Amino acid sequence: MESAGDAGQDSSEGALSRLEQEGEIAADYLEGLLDIADLDGDIDMDVEGERASVSIIGDPSTRELNKLVGRDGEVLEALQELTRLAVHRETGERSRLMLDVAGFRARKRAELATLGAKAAAEAKQSGEPVKLDPMTPFERKVVHDAVAAAGLRSESEGEEPQRRVVVLPV
Repeated sequence: MESAGDAGQDSSEGALSRLEQEGEIAADYLEGLLDIADLDGDIDMDVEGERASVSIIGDPSTRELNKLVGRDGEVLEALQELTRLAVHRETGERSRLMLDVAGFRARKRAELATLGAKAAAEAKQSGEPVKLDPMTPFERKVVHDAVAAAGLRSESEGEEPQRRVVVLPV
């Protein structure tokens, strides 16, 4: 007979294997895309939190993968959506897969975490809400996490594509 702990472990192992499967499907799709585009890159898969994470890593000296990032990550966003669709086609389930190319998202995440911490400090010091510029859902999530880590609350306001984070004072 299974204990409640065993059942929880089985479901978390099932979720992990599902996310690993998503990563593998995404990696196959992206490898095909790299071949078609005649671009060199290595695929790295991981599971971060409750989502599959796939990165395309290339030779930094050539910067050829920047074509897959585009201006302000626009091409990367589109490529991530196409990859999620490829995963959905194979699994029948919606994917929350996160894609990074040439470390763009990792660098962006670090910049946004700093921005969120600075906005939190400003809101604490001034006692006034701090409104940030419009951001993508990914960018807002990173800022919300940084604000929460600083001990403050934040919320999103507005409609896409003008949706922004507002950091609330204590």
